[in-house]
Amino acid sequence: MKKEKVVDISRELLDDDQSGCRHRKDERFFTRKRIPTSGQVAMPILKKSVKSLQLILNGFAGFFNLMPVTGGAFTQARSHLSHTAFIELDEKAVVSVVYEDGVYKRYRGKFRPIGMDGSKVISPDEEDIRKESGAISYTDGKDDQTAGSKPQATASVMYDVPNHVSTDSISGHPKAYEADPAERHLSRTGANDLIPTDRNYTSYRYPGRMIMRGRDSVGRCPEKSFGAVREMSEGKGEDSRIVTLKPSDMKEAGESGLPEELTVRFVRVKPDTGETEISVTSLIDESPYPAEEFRALYNMRRGVETFYGVLKTGLNPENFTGKTSESVKQDFYAAIYLTGSESVLTGELNEKPGKKTCQSDRNRGESEERSYKHQYKVNKAVSFNAIKNHVSDLFYPENRNDVISEKLENMFGMNKTCVRKDRKTERKKHSSNRLLNYHKRVRKICL
Repeated sequence: MKKEKVVDISRELLDDDQSGCRHRKDERFFTRKRIPTSGQVAMPILKKSVKSLQLILNGFAGFFNLMPVTGGAFTQARSHLSHTAFIELDEKAVVSVVYEDGVYKRYRGKFRPIGMDGSKVISPDEEDIRKESGAISYTDGKDDQTAGSKPQATASVMYDVPNHVSTDSISGHPKAYEADPAERHLSRTGANDLIPTDRNYTSYRYPGRMIMRGRDSVGRCPEKSFGAVREMSEGKGEDSRIVTLKPSDMKEAGESGLPEELTVRFVRVKPDTGETEISVTSLIDESPYPAEEFRALYNMRRGVETFYGVLKTGLNPENFTGKTSESVKQDFYAAIYLTGSESVLTGELNEKPGKKTCQSDRNRGESEERSYKHQYKVNKAVSFNAIKNHVSDLFYPENRNDVISEKLENMFGMNKTCVRKDRKTERKKHSSNRLLNYHKRVRKICL
């Protein structure tokens, strides 16, 4: 079973001395069996707690039967470990396990829908981080005068929407153009991947890169991006049009290795909002892919936005456990790994249609499954909280602990959330003051 493999491979990597050697910052580090080991250093980072660092370390000292260590000692130990350790953990223990047997969800039984999107992550205001990651200026909101700057990073994620797993992630410079890290993502895609993107990626350059690699894509177009898009936005012509595009700067395109022309298809759809949307796609054949299907195809991209919502509100990647550039990367990639692990560990429970585990007799501790009208899925606030509270038991013991796995599964089954198909909620924009009040006084921290 995939969830058992995720746990087993995670334990092997975290308890492997060679893993520390592969990902050490210098050849002097992790040269012999040391306390703490690289796996023990990784545990407090994976816990993703909002508690003070010293309280977290005191808890782990008891679990590993070690003398308590100070926050400064832990900071020095983690500085020896590279963030690439968490990248390897995610790739080997989650991504490889999800796809290794070829059994995973596809669109039309063929395509793997891979959404790409970027998001800003506010970093600690430290000189080391400003030098490496850069900063974004902000105004006072009155006379548009620069009031200061904040260190930020641009997170870019490639996300398998139906299988709920990030297949590749990058933490880059805050001023980076979104298409730059996206081009790096393309090296991690396959011939049967379908890539939905938002309007920030739609230009001659990015669709050109995908077509050159033989990747299929669908992306929303800004109204003034191409001549055909402007005409279709005004309601002219058919809902589907095949067009040959040429770059605005032929010399620049040649220097960038882009083709001299692209044959693409523009599709006009009208969502429930009433606004006309134009998508550009490499799916030229209109027979198997009619225009009305592109509304659902493009909406697959929203799964990436949902992922960022889970990442930012559930795992708090901006609640960093360190104040160096390396520690920020460690926290970011650790959060990516945890989201993938949670998806696999809760996957089987989410696949049970119309079922919800409820407590039938609290005195006896028995439970039963009752049938309900709607689909019920695991509450992510519950699942992430359960995983972080048992991260040491789940991912680190030398011997397999089936008791903790069963305990976690029982926790996941409680308090599921109802999923109502085709339910639509109006998207509202709130003022900064209202958002600040929510995060400070209303929002409940589940971790």
